[in-house]
Amino acid sequence: MKQSFKAFRLDKQGEDFSARVDELLLVDLPDSEVLIEVHYSSVNYKDGLASTPNSSIVKSYPFVPGIDLAGIVVESKDERFKRGDQVIATSYEIGVSHYGGYSEYAKIPANWIVPLPEGMSLKESMVYGTAGFTAALSIYRLEQVGLTPNKGKVLVTGASGGVGSMAVAMLAKSGYHVVASTGKESAHPFLYELGAKEVISREEVYEDKVRPLDKQLWAAAIDPVGGQTLASILSKINYGGAVAVSGLTGGTAIPTAVFPFILRGVSLIGIDSAYCPMEVRKQVWERMTGDLKPKSLEYLSTEITFKELPETLSNILNGKIQGRTIVRIH
Repeated sequence: MKQSFKAFRLDKQGEDFSARVDELLLVDLPDSEVLIEVHYSSVNYKDGLASTPNSSIVKSYPFVPGIDLAGIVVESKDERFKRGDQVIATSYEIGVSHYGGYSEYAKIPANWIVPLPEGMSLKESMVYGTAGFTAALSIYRLEQVGLTPNKGKVLVTGASGGVGSMAVAMLAKSGYHVVASTGKESAHPFLYELGAKEVISREEVYEDKVRPLDKQLWAAAIDPVGGQTLASILSKINYGGAVAVSGLTGGTAIPTAVFPFILRGVSLIGIDSAYCPMEVRKQVWERMTGDLKPKSLEYLSTEITFKELPETLSNILNGKIQGRTIVRIH
């Protein structure tokens, strides 16, 4: 095993900021139990935020971003993992306060690692990544409160993005009538191909005004947007329905009334993919090899190299990414 390797590293000294592929040494990595040869990572909105000069994500420099990684164990101080094991590591502090996946090698705490499910490749696991896991966890939690395909239509907002596109594809595979909402007219063919039965504009979900209660339209919703959009969705959910929220691109305030909750029994479910308990995490990853596996993962993803990372990270912040982008590391 070579002692030096490539990593996409951020650095900031005063006002001088850099984001480039550098040579690192194994001693530069944080001290954790499992050393992984990283084969794939992925590009998420949080990675884009982390890679900006005035990021609120990264607390100290130099730093290696990338909240997702998949690879092969090289060394392990923990008996649960051995050399040659194929593993996934997402969430927790990876790519936030702990060196992440944009690196040929990573050292990760054993408690943050999921064995690669049988029937899933390392590449497929990063087509999913945090976005796919979040979408699957949203479906898992909605089904816990009673959602089934015969209950009615399910809305997915931000449908052309990572979480949204995965949710559309997974719900369609499971037999749900999916209504995909997007602000990109160019994404309509993509969403129909994923299995959406209807594609609507974001203005049909929320436009200017949120009513305390509105016409009941959907049995449930998966919302990675938040803000006014979430408030409007809540007012349009069927009696006894639920909304799983996982994002805040539309803002952190939710200007809703109490009426959807006390007059229609609507449930608002928060989706935390970062610290989801390992027992549930493993169950959800396993489902992504079965009933929640989209018909064509390849169609959902674009593969890039280290060289293309800076432009891609900028594009995801500017809403120019469709579906999932994976980074080939080894």
